[in-house]
Amino acid sequence: MPTKNHFIEKGILQNDIDEYFRSKLARAGYSNLEIFKTPLGTRVIINAERPGMIIGRRGRSVKELTIDLEQRFNLENPQIEVNQIDVPELDAKVMVQRIASGLARGIHFRRAGYSVLRLVMKAGARGVEITIKGKITSQRARTEKFREGFVAKCGEPALLYVDQATTHVPRKSGVLGVTVKIMLPQGVLPDEVEFIPGTKPDEKEIVESPIDELIEEEPENKESDSDEEVSD
Repeated sequence: MPTKNHFIEKGILQNDIDEYFRSKLARAGYSNLEIFKTPLGTRVIINAERPGMIIGRRGRSVKELTIDLEQRFNLENPQIEVNQIDVPELDAKVMVQRIASGLARGIHFRRAGYSVLRLVMKAGARGVEITIKGKITSQRARTEKFREGFVAKCGEPALLYVDQATTHVPRKSGVLGVTVKIMLPQGVLPDEVEFIPGTKPDEKEIVESPIDELIEEEPENKESDSDEEVSD
């Protein structure tokens, strides 16, 4: 049975590999990875926007990654599987890397922020918030935010339906921090109530209550009682 230390070591190892992939596979739109222990070795699943760049021509790039995993991180017989993300515009890790690569190439921060914001909203997100911190255009650090739609800040909707990612961009003036928060399309808020239209019952289906029958019969009983008193 795996011990607590085993899970801690696995988590630390996965974080180290994740950081390595994030720096090496940034151009391929790397998002995240999963690691599974199998009888044949270690299975590593990479989720990215452009799997072709990770695999490379004739599988050359993925073979290099396999060697790195075996030598750098001491993984036993690593087997890499690359999956394509269905909607990369709704993946915060992919979008934050896109902004970071644009800022690193010298693209103006407003252009980089608004271009990603439009892509995310066009993909069907309920809201997006992009934050860029640091010495953006001068020697004084400041914070710039780009918002559209609604993004939950706390509670269950924020935990379940908000995808968030943060990265850092080294520049000559200093390091910029970039954060992207995306409210996913399936997000449901507590104050959103769906009303189901009611249906009117047919006249044939209306059944009279037995109480109504007793009320109708009650006057007849009274009249019969009065007749008996007169006869007496």
